[in-house]
Amino acid sequence: MTTVAEWVEGARPRTLPAAFSPVIAGTGIAAATGGVAVVPALLALVVSVALQIGVNYANDYSDGIRGTDADRVGPMRLVGSGAAPAATVKRAAFACFAVAAVAGLVIVVITQLWWLLAVGVACILAAWFYTGGTHPYGYHGLGEVFVFVFFGLVAVCGTTLVQTGGIGWAALGAAVAVGALACAILVANNLRDLAGDRESGKRTLATRLGDRGTRAFYLGLLLLAAAAIVTVATLVSWWCLLGLAFALVCLPAIRVVLRGGVGRDLITVLKVTGIAELVAAVGMAVGCLLL
Repeated sequence: MTTVAEWVEGARPRTLPAAFSPVIAGTGIAAATGGVAVVPALLALVVSVALQIGVNYANDYSDGIRGTDADRVGPMRLVGSGAAPAATVKRAAFACFAVAAVAGLVIVVITQLWWLLAVGVACILAAWFYTGGTHPYGYHGLGEVFVFVFFGLVAVCGTTLVQTGGIGWAALGAAVAVGALACAILVANNLRDLAGDRESGKRTLATRLGDRGTRAFYLGLLLLAAAAIVTVATLVSWWCLLGLAFALVCLPAIRVVLRGGVGRDLITVLKVTGIAELVAAVGMAVGCLLL
């Protein structure tokens, strides 16, 4: 029988900074450019968290039934380890998507931005077909695109939009910063799983770039995030440079990546990068409030 702890582990709470960060950053920009709307902000957080947990369960299910989790370094997978039936994990994923859909619908009703319904549908479809379906795009090197677009651009700009009614350059800059760091988490994950993914035929971007290229890509994403935060600071307030504190948090991860760390060493990189994303978002948001 699957325990509560195993279900929590399957949801991978370590990735939740990727759910909180865009809402924090987007709300910070809203505070600086048009004012915070508490109810839409909280609903946006529900959508973000539900989608993040849902995509974790969906990946667990899809990778598990394909057998790509059979020999894996990292957090436990429910289906791959046999801790839970595949059908049950699939239902858990769909339940999370349903929560996100309901919260999103309430946002649409409140804001009257009906075109956001299409965005919501796209988010859920992208979350499922990342590793689900017969031709999952995550198996063809496009996972980073999904993360950058939906957990960066859409999540941050959408959070600002539903509170202020508009999207400016500052919101886009914050979205690029958060998206780049969210993407770096996935890159670290795929670097850790590089050998196993090659053997199972999972063609992630890491398998295409190779070990050295993937490490360079990770570092490039950190530089992109830093440049985006500087851009936000020039547009809103120099206090937003507080977001650059993420670079200090990332120092242990950078050392592991530069020294060629593999396997379990890269689990630290995942954890640190997730924390760094949250620090970047909070730093920018605090900077917006100190305007």
